[in-house]
Amino acid sequence: MSIRHIVLWKLAADDADTRALHAEQIAERLLSLRGEIAEIEHLEVGRNVAYPQTNWDVALVSEFADVEALERYQVHPAHQEVAAFVRTVVTERAGIDFPA
Repeated sequence: MSIRHIVLWKLAADDADTRALHAEQIAERLLSLRGEIAEIEHLEVGRNVAYPQTNWDVALVSEFADVEALERYQVHPAHQEVAAFVRTVVTERAGIDFPA
C-alpha cells in the first residue's frame, strides 16, 4: 500500500524576505532528495501564497511504496541533513501519513 507523507511548517522569521528565503532553501534542499533517495516515488514542495496570518508557510507532499520505504527515507543521511537545516528555520511542524 502506497503511503502519502505530508508535512507543513511554520517558519520562524518575522520578516517576509527572510521567510521567503527560508522557504526557498527548504524547497531546494527537499527537491534535491528526489534523485538521491531511491524510496521517493513522488515529492513536491509548495510555499504558501495566500492568507499568511493563518496558513502554514511551506508544505511537502511525498509518496512512498509503503511505511517501510518511508522509514528508510526518514533515516537516510541526506534526509537527516535536510531535516537538520529545516529545524533551524521553523517554529512548528505538522505531519500526516495516509494510504495513497
